[in-house]
Amino acid sequence: MSDTLEVTMPRFLLSVHVPVTGSPSAAQGETDPRAMMERVNELESRMRASGALVSSVRLSDPADAVVVDAGSNGTEPMTTDGPYAEAKELIGGFYVVEAESRDAAIDWATQTSRAVGMPIELRPFLDFRDG
Repeated sequence: MSDTLEVTMPRFLLSVHVPVTGSPSAAQGETDPRAMMERVNELESRMRASGALVSSVRLSDPADAVVVDAGSNGTEPMTTDGPYAEAKELIGGFYVVEAESRDAAIDWATQTSRAVGMPIELRPFLDFRDG
């Protein structure tokens, strides 16, 4: 058995960007957050059925973040509370999907954006297997 992870198709990160203040459902005008979760559950069922879904993660509030900076100078690591970036939107969760092409990944990102009512950033994973 090999310790190497075999990737059969290109993998993509679909980052869900949410406003820093307020819940994602409130930001998109949802009066019932259950409606969004129903759409997300349906989307994830389609992703699983197609074999595209590798992982789905929801993150806690950005206020729960801790930034650790160990640097490269060998000093004690410095930690600060809160998110690293000061922005109007931060990543609230993400999906890792396998897709045959960039266009197929864009289709998953489009479906994800419709389900969550938020922008989705699509980024391919780097593939270092070829050298």
